[in-house]
Amino acid sequence: MSQFFDLIPQARVFLAQLAANNDRDWFADHKSQYETRIKLPGLALGDHIAADLGRLLGQPVTPKLFRVHRDLRFSRDKTPYNAHLHLSWSSEKTGPGWFFGLAPDYVTAGWGWMGFTPAQTARWRKIAAEDTGLARALDLPGYRVSEPELKRVPAPFPKDHGAAENLRRKSLTLWADLDPGAAPDQSVLSTFKGLLKLHQYLAPKLAQ
Repeated sequence: MSQFFDLIPQARVFLAQLAANNDRDWFADHKSQYETRIKLPGLALGDHIAADLGRLLGQPVTPKLFRVHRDLRFSRDKTPYNAHLHLSWSSEKTGPGWFFGLAPDYVTAGWGWMGFTPAQTARWRKIAAEDTGLARALDLPGYRVSEPELKRVPAPFPKDHGAAENLRRKSLTLWADLDPGAAPDQSVLSTFKGLLKLHQYLAPKLAQ
């Protein structure tokens, strides 16, 4: 049995309680539960998947556990804590990330770029405009593609360009919903394996 089998159900119970009691006093009283149900298992899961993903990619992978404390500097929402567990893995600074998200109402894993650099944006638009295989590569059963951010096709491309949807992107991520009853180390790695061919197809093109 996976050592992470209880992570999702235990974390979802705690995160639902945190969502209903999102204040500093409640969190201070329950910090030990956060440590044992979220942070320590999350760190262990990050290291575990980093080792397996690193073997798949043939290079070292760095895991990251996102902070429970929200950045309130530019937010109208002043609730102090994130009622979710988010992890990411990366193998290079500007390369795509690999993601896992867990909350009371979702369990998901994905891959991609949360935001292109200016150089990557130019490369992406060239790929979108000229690579006839891109749409087929992105059409993966069981995965959903993030929505494009721009309302209009950027110049100098015509607004009726055949790749209009992809030209309107400033980022690219693909996501799959996971079975909350499955062990996350197994379901996340399986999801990542399903994205490996796309990674091998796109990552070198955007890294040039």
